[in-house]
Amino acid sequence: MAPPAPGTARPAPGTPPSSAAGSAAGAASPGQGARPRKPRDPFFDNAKYFAILLVVAGHVIANIRSDVPIAKALYLFIYMFHMPLFIVITGYLSRNWTFSTGKARKLITHVGVPYVVFEVAYELYAWLGKGGELTISLLKPYWLMWFMCALFLWRLSTPVWQQIRWPLGIALLFALLSYMSDLGGTFNIHRVLGLLPLYVLGLTLKPEHFELLKKPIARPIGAAVLAGGLAMAYFAKDRMTENWVFWKTPYEDLGVNNVTGTVMTLAMFSCATVLVAAFLAVVPRGRHWFSALGATTLYTYLLHGFIIRLLDYLDWWEFAWMHTVPGTIILLGASAVLGTVLCSPPVVRCMSWAIEPKMTWAFTSLRRPAGRGPAGKGAKRAAGGQAR
Repeated sequence: MAPPAPGTARPAPGTPPSSAAGSAAGAASPGQGARPRKPRDPFFDNAKYFAILLVVAGHVIANIRSDVPIAKALYLFIYMFHMPLFIVITGYLSRNWTFSTGKARKLITHVGVPYVVFEVAYELYAWLGKGGELTISLLKPYWLMWFMCALFLWRLSTPVWQQIRWPLGIALLFALLSYMSDLGGTFNIHRVLGLLPLYVLGLTLKPEHFELLKKPIARPIGAAVLAGGLAMAYFAKDRMTENWVFWKTPYEDLGVNNVTGTVMTLAMFSCATVLVAAFLAVVPRGRHWFSALGATTLYTYLLHGFIIRLLDYLDWWEFAWMHTVPGTIILLGASAVLGTVLCSPPVVRCMSWAIEPKMTWAFTSLRRPAGRGPAGKGAKRAAGGQAR
């Protein structure tokens, strides 16, 4: 859905929050100067910054939504598109992902390792906070860790989607079929397959598509669409099952047949796509004070859950003042502050060892099969010369 300073080309770490998508340019050939890196586009960093604030806000108001109608509407509205937004951006920034040495290593260090570290950390945290039996399973992601697991699998599949003639249609077919049966909870597979079309959509987008959203006329249209989406969420808050927006429940468990479920899922994809486009249309285009923070949204994503769970364990949400409209506004403001602080430079410096570990010690030079590469070709030519 990675922490660089403004103007650097350092990629954001796998996000929530979408990052680790780009990689450094290849080494220059002898006699050539190093190719300058393309500067970061602040538009996507701005989008990720505001998107991560939505993630934190959604988790905060989740605890009061049953008592405050506007909080319930906001919750439904946010969940309709906040993760689809991250996933589309992640897919777009992953268009050039291959199994090259640098990118494969970054996938391991910026997605795989943080997944293992924080999956274990959250399970231990829950055990200490709630008691009971300690269970740690990398196959069943804990709460928000599903995104890291999904991101790892999506990235691995990127070269496949880049070679398929109709990638979006095939990904959508997989998603629709996945909800027709219970696939179990391993790897949170319903979300992995169900949200796959949004990742593939990002892979298929081109810069000119985003340029359309940057036109002056797009901003008022986007604002109107978002306002309409919030109004629809308020209307639907007591008329639809919230489980639809979690993208993890098979049709049978939602109480609908496959035909109805398929139509509803297609409608959900349509709504999510429209809201994502509308949100991007209102995102600031230029560089601002928060642009650099947008490159480190993974820090907020992985860390804010500890604060939310701590408040759960302390029964913080029982205070009556929170379950009011003014209380909702205060909590939204507090969530924005929390989301901003957790991706700030001091936090990044303290936590980069776990979220962006270097781990050069864990890798070797690329191993090539015998007969491959320059050495192998030279040996073959030598053997051929001797034979002649």
